[in-house]
Amino acid sequence: MGFHGMRGGMAVYAEEQKKRGRKTDARTVQRVAQAFTPYKFQVVLVLIAIILTTVLGLVNPLMIRYIFDDAIGKGNINLLIILVTIMIITPVVTGIFGVGQTYLNNIIGQRVMRDFRNKLFHHLQSMSLRFFTSTRTGEIQSRLSNDVGGVQGVVTDTATSVVANISTAVSTIIVMFILSPLLTLISLGLLPVFLWITYKVGNVRRATSKETQQSLAALTAMMQETLSVSGILLTKTFGRQKYAEGQFNKENQKLTDLEVRQQMIGRWFFMFVGTFFSIMPAIIYLVAGWQIIHRVPGISLGTIVAFTTLQSRLFFPIGQLLNVQVEIQGALALFDRIFEYLDLPIDIQNRPGALELSPDEVQGQLTFKDVSFTYKRDESSVLRDLIEKEGNGEGKRPVSPEAVAILTEEPVSRITLNDVSFEIKPGQLAALVGPSGAGKTTIT
Repeated sequence: MGFHGMRGGMAVYAEEQKKRGRKTDARTVQRVAQAFTPYKFQVVLVLIAIILTTVLGLVNPLMIRYIFDDAIGKGNINLLIILVTIMIITPVVTGIFGVGQTYLNNIIGQRVMRDFRNKLFHHLQSMSLRFFTSTRTGEIQSRLSNDVGGVQGVVTDTATSVVANISTAVSTIIVMFILSPLLTLISLGLLPVFLWITYKVGNVRRATSKETQQSLAALTAMMQETLSVSGILLTKTFGRQKYAEGQFNKENQKLTDLEVRQQMIGRWFFMFVGTFFSIMPAIIYLVAGWQIIHRVPGISLGTIVAFTTLQSRLFFPIGQLLNVQVEIQGALALFDRIFEYLDLPIDIQNRPGALELSPDEVQGQLTFKDVSFTYKRDESSVLRDLIEKEGNGEGKRPVSPEAVAILTEEPVSRITLNDVSFEIKPGQLAALVGPSGAGKTTIT
């Protein structure tokens, strides 16, 4: 019976995924959506609340039109009181639905985050020891805390806000078009250009976000390795404080630059979008005023006020949708990193039909029968062995190029255990004795 180790941690998995040509966009979105499947009932309630809130949001702008044209314009005080009462009640009802929607958003989002953390932790528990010894501890913890925490806002708020903003934008555009097709076309003329630019900005933001998380993971790993008891002991023993500080400062500055770059990507574009939205009501007043002055049918003072109110209500969700696309692209980079770990193959698995060992059935007897074990070594491991071999004892001598060349030509596999057989009975005290490298640690 034989066992074989595997080389190099995440590098192997990265190569496997690269060979598969992993497509992240549609597949990642699909997998994120599947995370909400256990909470379909709550999701339906959120959608109902969004629809009701959207419909109620259209009431007041339409009431404004009737107030100007029918109530004030015709001197109907009773109608004015009724319309104003409706305008007062509507925000109260909308606020109640909004509170309920926010509560459900957080319930669903936090449970989805809990499920992601559980799945990731469970999968990591199933990984072999080789994975943990060949992967930096800070990298693993960064995936479990920083990456999962980084997508929390998208899961809890962004998903529902996208639906709400789309619902608001579509319903508002329909009502605006009913009031005035010409003014609606003027208001939305540059929207396709904005959408195209947002898509481009989102792609850049996503790449930068992924690079930022990688830098954060590297910095976290560096802090944990350097500031642990063993790490700080080695640093002080060999007088490498300045070197450690230099490495930390370098990675810290890289993370700082990436954070600034990530925050500034597309800011000029969104500044232009905000400015455009701010001046658009003035353009509408100009065009609509010209129509009223020239007595164009179908336009009135109440229509203009209602239209600009709807317009201001439209620009916020459109602006949010343009911005959230960039945020989602950044979050998808984090989801890619989460799914990258969830997709890691479990390299040591039980054979089909393997017996399940219950702790109650353990008697304490241990038997090895013809057990062999082989470590697969890369070049760095070979060189490390050589340095340790040449550097032991007093009068350390430098490693010669000839020795490096000879050793690196050895087979990459090193047999540690070869047909080992022994039996330890319950209650028996056994000791493993042998020189360094004989395989004592491998057996234990």
